[in-house]
Amino acid sequence: MPQFETRRPVKHTPDQMFDLIADVEKYPEFLPLCEGLTVRSTKERDGKVLLLADMTVGYKAIRETFTTQVLLNKAERVIEVKYIDGPFKYLDNRWRFEPLPDGGCSVHFFIDYEFKSRILGALMGSMFDRAFRMFSEAFEKRADTIYASA
Repeated sequence: MPQFETRRPVKHTPDQMFDLIADVEKYPEFLPLCEGLTVRSTKERDGKVLLLADMTVGYKAIRETFTTQVLLNKAERVIEVKYIDGPFKYLDNRWRFEPLPDGGCSVHFFIDYEFKSRILGALMGSMFDRAFRMFSEAFEKRADTIYASA
């Protein structure tokens, strides 16, 4: 039952960070272990967007694809990821973006997961742990690149 949670202050606005993290199809360009991401469907309702997405992650010779449902709630500055199918027993992932009084925002990242297979968990578990710890930093670097002229 690996779990990781972090809060990270960044110089970018909550809306900028929300938009960056909501742009899931760009993840393979900069996110550790992410080799591919395909959005299968997009639905909008009541100001929220619901995506069904397949993400392929890999490390050395191991590749796994899993499906998630991603709820983008811009009004509340929250992104919730619900696990649908793949190599996990479960996966719970949430992002929250809170404005800071001096500008910028606090990016709150939480993930809790467990692989179905103990063997796969042993092979990829420590790499996933390291990757999740790098996620916030990878998103912040991406934001610095994208919003440098903003």
